[in-house]
Amino acid sequence: MLRTEVITEGTLTCFPSGLTYDDGSLVNVEVSAVVFDGQRLILASDKPIPGESRSAAFAFDLIDGLPDPDSHRFLTAEAIRRAVKYEDFALTVDGRYILATTGFDRIDDESHDLNAYNHLLIWPVGDPDRVQVVDPDPRDGVEGSLELRRKLDDAIGVPYYKIEGLAAVPSRPDLGEESDGLLLFGVREQGRAHDDFEYVARVVGVHYRMTVDGNLEFVDELCERYRFQPSEYAGVRHICGLSSLEYDPYNDRLYLMASFEIEDEEGEQTGGYLWSMSLADLSSGASPSIVEDAHGEVLEFEHKAEGLAVLDTERLFVAYDNDRDMTLGRIDERDEREACEAPYTVLRIID
Repeated sequence: MLRTEVITEGTLTCFPSGLTYDDGSLVNVEVSAVVFDGQRLILASDKPIPGESRSAAFAFDLIDGLPDPDSHRFLTAEAIRRAVKYEDFALTVDGRYILATTGFDRIDDESHDLNAYNHLLIWPVGDPDRVQVVDPDPRDGVEGSLELRRKLDDAIGVPYYKIEGLAAVPSRPDLGEESDGLLLFGVREQGRAHDDFEYVARVVGVHYRMTVDGNLEFVDELCERYRFQPSEYAGVRHICGLSSLEYDPYNDRLYLMASFEIEDEEGEQTGGYLWSMSLADLSSGASPSIVEDAHGEVLEFEHKAEGLAVLDTERLFVAYDNDRDMTLGRIDERDEREACEAPYTVLRIID
């Protein structure tokens, strides 16, 4: 059982204050994905950030373990700007490439109008301009990871789903697995339609091999690899859906984060929880352990935890997507954040 303590909390300014869309509505940052590549923290909003020199993905250098606000820059390669609704990032097992997934939660069977929501991207660490689309439609000029979309359809097996987790973990040669890694996708929602679904914590995955041109190819069938029930854990107060996956190469463990968003007589409530497990437990289907706070109580995030990054052997970065909720709670002495600000927490693993 892991225990953690809060090192620091704060907000990141992700674009100019007061930025608006063409219709005059205020742009609200909703960070849903984060990864640390060894030098910089890369984050993404699941809503577009307008402007020719902007995108929904942006980066900060880390200085003394914290994001440097003066180092902010957008990732502006065309494929990165084109994709919509980013939900998670991951590093490949060798640490040389970054992967980014969108939600895959909508598609138009009659046209390509919604292809932007169906992307898995890859680029070398430190060189996002060399981004490529993974598993695209074989027809030239058709944008998006549409072959991967078909594989996800088959593996998940329902008309509607939303991908919110992504992680690459080492293969298990002792189990006869010969590949560069196992790519895991976390399913948060599944059901008949976007307004008729249940929250789940389900993982589907496929083994991959890196290609000579810096892309990846799948070497076996995408299928279910794991699932668990967050609500069965003592201390979990609400129904949750998986919101992030993160592999910790320093400790050879997988983190699974889940969040909730409910409306009751007290108004809207959001929050989340964190679990950890060894890769051996992942392979065997054993239950993950819920992460605790410094007092030995279940760690419950005050905000809707959507992104998780491993910074080093003992520190974790948690990013929140509070949608239109502007309250900051204990993160800041101010009552509310600006629409351009993303709240975050840095945790230390203490045992």
